Amino acid sequence: MKLILKWLLSAVALLCVAYLYSGVVVSSFGAALIAAFVIGLFNMVLRPVLVVLTLPVTLVTLGLFLFVINALMFWSAAGILAGFHVRDFYAALWGSLIYSALGLVIDSAFERLFFK
Repeated sequence: MKLILKWLLSAVALLCVAYLYSGVVVSSFGAALIAAFVIGLFNMVLRPVLVVLTLPVTLVTLGLFLFVINALMFWSAAGILAGFHVRDFYAALWGSLIYSALGLVIDSAFERLFFK
């Protein structure tokens, strides 16, 4: 039940990103659900591989390259989905930052609600 609720809230967060930032477009709530699922899947499967492969660059940039990896995950999800569009890499960077911030709020709310 918690997983489904978190997925729904992630889709709402993606709609909020599209509302707050014009570089990201989500056509419907269904598209947001699919996009939230694909972004989560990419972050679970591809992100750890990319983090390991780019570890030297990440160390040299003091971890700032992780923002680039997050933007690439966001942008690649938009590249394969219909109904979810990101204008360019910079839009993906800003969109992923906003989406991550909203994700932190969701995680914090979940921790307070379910682990009290």
